[in-house]
Amino acid sequence: MAIVRFNPFREMETMQRQMNRLFDEVMSYGTTGESSESISFVPAAEIQDSPDAIKLRMELPGIEPNDLDVQVSAEAVSVRGERKSEIKSDDRGIHRSEFRYGSFQRVIPLPSRVQNQQVQAEFKNGVLCLTLPKAEEEKNRVVKVNLMNGQTNGHSESLELPQDQQSQAPQAS
Repeated sequence: MAIVRFNPFREMETMQRQMNRLFDEVMSYGTTGESSESISFVPAAEIQDSPDAIKLRMELPGIEPNDLDVQVSAEAVSVRGERKSEIKSDDRGIHRSEFRYGSFQRVIPLPSRVQNQQVQAEFKNGVLCLTLPKAEEEKNRVVKVNLMNGQTNGHSESLELPQDQQSQAPQAS
């Protein structure tokens, strides 16, 4: 009868290799069985809302401006693009990359209507910055809140102020 010694470090190493193999398989196939090359990524975005404009910033590292398609409607911004693969075959061994390549599309609904003909765009250091001027009707909108004695759910209605009273309207902060 042979004596087998238990080596916990060898067992942990074996378990780690099996877990790595499992995660590699999961990462290389999407939920529909497609390879990871067809899985798109979703760029991160920030929205800053001010009284006159909405500023949208989106991180797009490794993407050239001519690989982007930006479309703005009065209610939403659509950004479509493609991050092209930079992987080159190598005779020296296996190349592993955790970067996401391929095409993507992100549609971001805006908190208020904008003047989509007057959008200003800047693309610098992989960050897309859009300044979206608000539509005039959004700038001048004042909401009257009806308060009812003892009730928490009042109704509100939108009012459009005449030009001469706009300077007296309360400003949102």
